[in-house]
Amino acid sequence: MKVLEANKSTNAMVLMFIQMRPKQWTKNLLCFSALIFSFEKLAEYSLLKSLAGFVIFCFVSSCVYILNDFFDREADRQHPTKRFRPMASGQLNPTLALCTGAMILLLSLLSSFVLDSYFGLVVLFYFVLNVAYSMKLKHMVIIDVMSVATGFVIRAVAGGLVIGVNLTPWFLLCTLLLSLFLAISKRRHEFILAQSDDSKLRYVLQFYNKDLLDQMNGIVTTATIMSYALFTFTSGHSLYLMTTIPLVLYGVFRYFYLMHVEGKGGSPDKLLFEDKHILITVLLYGLLVALILKFE
Repeated sequence: MKVLEANKSTNAMVLMFIQMRPKQWTKNLLCFSALIFSFEKLAEYSLLKSLAGFVIFCFVSSCVYILNDFFDREADRQHPTKRFRPMASGQLNPTLALCTGAMILLLSLLSSFVLDSYFGLVVLFYFVLNVAYSMKLKHMVIIDVMSVATGFVIRAVAGGLVIGVNLTPWFLLCTLLLSLFLAISKRRHEFILAQSDDSKLRYVLQFYNKDLLDQMNGIVTTATIMSYALFTFTSGHSLYLMTTIPLVLYGVFRYFYLMHVEGKGGSPDKLLFEDKHILITVLLYGLLVALILKFE
């Protein structure tokens, strides 16, 4: 009997971990952006503080997923893939998941305020924004993609706050525009997929069409590249940081290729690891920026 209870407890822990969607944690790597662009000015403990900020964002974002799946569990049971999620499938007790998520959220928020009061406020705002997105904003055309993009900007701002670095307006604008590009690309992929297999559309997709999403992406892509170029010009490392522009261009063009030719783009976090070209480009970009800032 004790062995059976132990197995049930272990199984619940595994299901809870799956429910937290650890694969989505790659989105929180943006918390390290301030560290990458400012590490030559920082103390040794800055890496630890950035790592702590990253972990906190991972847990807080997981709490949002738990809350979202709790409210959507009935609808998810009718979805071809979401029905396999722990709560929707009935494997994980919804009350247990909600209570565990509440404890994780409380500990994460307390830890964020211990690190830095402003960082704590930003983390709290991030959670509120994501709850609002899950409950209402994801059903509002254009505001849905802007909300997703704002979430990425918040991560970048929080990453700067936790190590005491002010990010430039150009950097934040680049982050916002790149996030909009990824969010619009995801919506486009969802729209094309829903049209091709005649499946049930996400509610907000009924207000979009392919032409609108392509035009929005074209505008955002142009603005992203121009903003990044201006960021390199005004960064104080112009002559050298400009050498990263070709990598940014290739990364954007490669994403367009995957989206328009191979029909991908629904999960940017998955593409980062599945497509070797994207992964190598990101790694080379990070290495080049680090070398420029370190040895210029």
